[in-house]
Amino acid sequence: MIEITIRGVRGGDIAAITRIYADAVRHGTASFEVEPPDEAEMTRRQQTLTVTGYPYLIAELKGVVAGYAHAGPYRARPAYKWSVEDSIYVAPDFQRKGSGAMLLARLVADSQALGFRQMIAVIGDSAQIASIALHEAAGFTLIGTLRSVGFKHGRWLDTVLMQRPLGSGDTTPP
Repeated sequence: MIEITIRGVRGGDIAAITRIYADAVRHGTASFEVEPPDEAEMTRRQQTLTVTGYPYLIAELKGVVAGYAHAGPYRARPAYKWSVEDSIYVAPDFQRKGSGAMLLARLVADSQALGFRQMIAVIGDSAQIASIALHEAAGFTLIGTLRSVGFKHGRWLDTVLMQRPLGSGDTTPP
């Protein structure tokens, strides 16, 4: 069994986070960015989330950052305050070894503990079967698919929306 540790992000993790995300941007369709941001921009993004109280997690395997996940605002307007969007990226060499599921489980638990009520997955590309299955296994429900809303790598891409309640969800006021 592979021993994966899930922990909070540290300043020294940014280089690995930047490399993982750059690979996803360059070669994948999980992100609709077409140029990978540099370390300074990834640092700014990470700090913006953590300073404003959103969870930002690292999956570590034998001292190596295998992946990362974070929650962030779903939308900026005040009524969306109780909903978060999740992001999970795993380095190619560590995919399908359980770190994505562990990151998502911890992200759900941490977001729930912080009082958030809904988590939204905005999955780039309906062909992202592994990501859709990962979210489904974590209790997310398919909400819908936005067809051909992005163009990357020479083709049109869908966006799949999935959602799961956190805590008491929408059964009580926040």
